[in-house]
Amino acid sequence: MSSIAVLIRQPLLAGFGATLALGLVACSASNDEPATSVVVPKAAESKMKQEALHEEVDANASYAPQPAAVAGALEARKAMPQSMPMIAPAPLADSAAFGYQDVYREQYQKIESSPVQAVAQQPVSTFSIDVDTGAYANVRRFLNDGSLPPKDAVRLEELVNYFPYAYPKPEGDVPFSVATELATTPWNPETRLLRVAIKAADLSAAELPPANLVFLVDVSGSMDRREGLPMVQSTLKLLVDQLRPQDRVALVTYAGNASVALESTSGSEKAKIRAAIDQLSAGGSTAGESGIQLAYQEAQKGLLKDGINRILLATDGDFNVGISDFETLKQLAADKRKTGVSLTTLGFGTDNYNEQLMEQLADAGDGNYAYIDNLREARKVLVDQLSSTLAVVAKDVKIQVEFNPAEVSEYRLLGYENRALKREDFSNDKVDAGEIGAGHTVTALYEVVPVGAKGWLEPLRYAQIKEQGKAGEIAWLRLRYKAPEGGASKLVERPINKGEATPIANASDDLRFAAAVAAFAQQLKDAKYTGNFGLADSAKLARGAKGEDPFGLRGEFVQLVELAQSLQTPQNVQVRAD
Repeated sequence: MSSIAVLIRQPLLAGFGATLALGLVACSASNDEPATSVVVPKAAESKMKQEALHEEVDANASYAPQPAAVAGALEARKAMPQSMPMIAPAPLADSAAFGYQDVYREQYQKIESSPVQAVAQQPVSTFSIDVDTGAYANVRRFLNDGSLPPKDAVRLEELVNYFPYAYPKPEGDVPFSVATELATTPWNPETRLLRVAIKAADLSAAELPPANLVFLVDVSGSMDRREGLPMVQSTLKLLVDQLRPQDRVALVTYAGNASVALESTSGSEKAKIRAAIDQLSAGGSTAGESGIQLAYQEAQKGLLKDGINRILLATDGDFNVGISDFETLKQLAADKRKTGVSLTTLGFGTDNYNEQLMEQLADAGDGNYAYIDNLREARKVLVDQLSSTLAVVAKDVKIQVEFNPAEVSEYRLLGYENRALKREDFSNDKVDAGEIGAGHTVTALYEVVPVGAKGWLEPLRYAQIKEQGKAGEIAWLRLRYKAPEGGASKLVERPINKGEATPIANASDDLRFAAAVAAFAQQLKDAKYTGNFGLADSAKLARGAKGEDPFGLRGEFVQLVELAQSLQTPQNVQVRAD
């Protein structure tokens, strides 16, 4: 008698659309026979998912989590027998009989954490700004589905920058403010955590300039799933509700080939735009490159000299017809940004999701990247943060920090690994960098070792450190940016004073919460530098720093950390020394 492994996809978090794979193994008379996996036929699963989509989320509701549902999920997880394995869907050899084969092939950029730098040898750190948040929503999707995310799916800066912070508003001619804060590092009392905080000037939706938008929608076969095209349609209709008469929208689709589903239409004709979106259906291969080319052509037809010109690409990134080479597609987006049209990517789907392409296309196309795992996230990106998503207040923003070797011996930048720039790139206006949207907050964190404290590096026998810089300054901060319309870059610079580093318990809520998120991101990747500071410590630090949390985002984060803690395998659990 063969053993049978049955995979059951059942709701885990009400309102989260999460699922948990539970393995139920029937005992057999013989342990030598292989188990057989049973999967739900694709057609039936797709139909069930389509019917459940609009029951799951009220698009007008807050995207705060449901505490009772999350607590119930945690208790259910804890109650599971420890011997019960988490079983991933396994394709059957004869799965063609069901009409599909579910093969996991998500793609992520492999990123190594930023190395420790000795100030005596490398005093200057330079990188491009980043306001993407897609990694956080994608990590949330994995945790809500009952598994830890792949390490390469975790980009620390995108997790930290997902949350709004109460940074000071800009004053004067500079379109953003810059502030710094220094505190003891929660996971290492020998080091200090330096926060560089940026807050962009805000605009209300009514203040936005006229928008020339192109919705570019993937309608290939891989989008024929509940979290694919149906989610895209619901997401885009949220944005349609925000359109004004002076805004215009065109709809371009691609599968085996690209076509214009709706010519550029005034935002006053909302019913016509919604009808065009509702008529979309998925099927066929994925000619993503031809879709991008056609979308830029449509955007050029309605180009607004002093307005917003942007393509919103909604796809799982699974291109398989025409140009599909990663570097070629990136170069295409980089070339097209010179036309004055930017590219925002909205990621959807699972299993075959090409996250690397989505994040890098947005970067090359002077846009931003978000992952839509539910309609609450869609509402956050395209309604509550519409100004940040569409309107740019500063472009090609670069940060450079020069550390004073008389005060700091070592440092490491937390995150921004794929945004690193050469030192000489900072003053080179031909080198592209990131954009800051209206109202965006941007956070960069450094862990620094004061002179005399124990660091990560062994001291050099023949090192000769010459004191430089003014007394009391730990670093000199420089930022370069261009106006949205381009032109020569402008320089902002200021010292970062030493002062007395605040104990982490006395630091601002914003710094403590950002530190908790940064610790969590490191714990999901490798916990190389966080020592005995475990997930329980991250949750405790974040819980005490929630402050005002009008949308429940910080509360949701605490619950996600607790979910991650429950999903840890015994060999990964960190035991506190105390």
